[in-house]
Amino acid sequence: MSEKKELTDLTKEELETELINIGEKKFRAKQLWQWIYFRGEKDFNNMSNLPLTLRQKLDEHYTITRPKIITEQISVDKTHKWLLEFNDKERVEMVYIPEKDRGAVCISTQVGCAMGCKFCHTGSQNFTRNLKVGEIVGQFMVARDAYHEWPSPTDETRYLSNIVVMGMGEPLNNLENVIKALNILTDCEGIGISRRRITMSTSGIAPRIVEAMQKTGVRLAVSLHAPNDAIRSKIMPINDKFHIEEIMKACAEYQKGDHSRYITFEYLLLKGINDSIENAKELVSLLKKYKIRALFNLIPFNPWPGCSFKPSDRKTVEAFSEILEKAGFAAPIRVARGQDILAACGQLKSKNDNRKI
Repeated sequence: MSEKKELTDLTKEELETELINIGEKKFRAKQLWQWIYFRGEKDFNNMSNLPLTLRQKLDEHYTITRPKIITEQISVDKTHKWLLEFNDKERVEMVYIPEKDRGAVCISTQVGCAMGCKFCHTGSQNFTRNLKVGEIVGQFMVARDAYHEWPSPTDETRYLSNIVVMGMGEPLNNLENVIKALNILTDCEGIGISRRRITMSTSGIAPRIVEAMQKTGVRLAVSLHAPNDAIRSKIMPINDKFHIEEIMKACAEYQKGDHSRYITFEYLLLKGINDSIENAKELVSLLKKYKIRALFNLIPFNPWPGCSFKPSDRKTVEAFSEILEKAGFAAPIRVARGQDILAACGQLKSKNDNRKI
């Protein structure tokens, strides 16, 4: 017996082709799409407006799979973290960060990460593989299940209102699948998350930045974390391949002709490494040189077991922010969320060395 095909790996156009190939009318794809992504249905037998013969055919040859929940943790601040497992037993972590009337789901794009950033817990876990389209989309669907947000709510009523592609992995190194997944997540006949409510973060894969943003229409965040190549290369090995100048040129190209496109630069403050007043002034000069419209997201370092870096003290962080603000760049200091369950920025890791989870 042949293995069943996973429907959540298919784009809307691919789903239409699939149904036509099994002898069905094209409009059935729209009905099936709405069952999967608007209603969140996993059982073909419950898809009442599909003919019984089609439901039987779908049940025989296809599947709608969610990642398996291995563990769940909820922080004292209500941050929610899941350890999810796929069919091949590989795992990723996903986090939901709630606010008063909304919240962001942080999804992963790879098992592990090949970037090796020295300050990142995920980077201490070796890269295993890229996630498939359905495995990326399925993470958000798990969160939807948990918070009972089916059928898809409107922007005004949803609590899972934003998506940040900032979990495990480098999205631009899994670009084809990420583009397809984001186009599924933003499709107005299904899950319907607005593109302006999705932010994709990259460690700086400069040649792919413009293509990624053009093909998804989502917001761009760049994990910068240093004002010059000397510092950045020490903490982010990827900088040896794509220097800051190349990243800045790609960011400027991304913004060309569209004054509404702001870029978020993520900046993790590490004590004695990248947090001086001189470093802040260097950042200002860098962005003004390339005329980039941006805001900074200043991130206090979140410690994790085995890491030697220390967080900058509060006064240093505030002084750093003040330099950027005076130069005309918004530079809020992120409030760390979910630290008690290792769900904060840079703390995600899905593999235990002893696999006792």
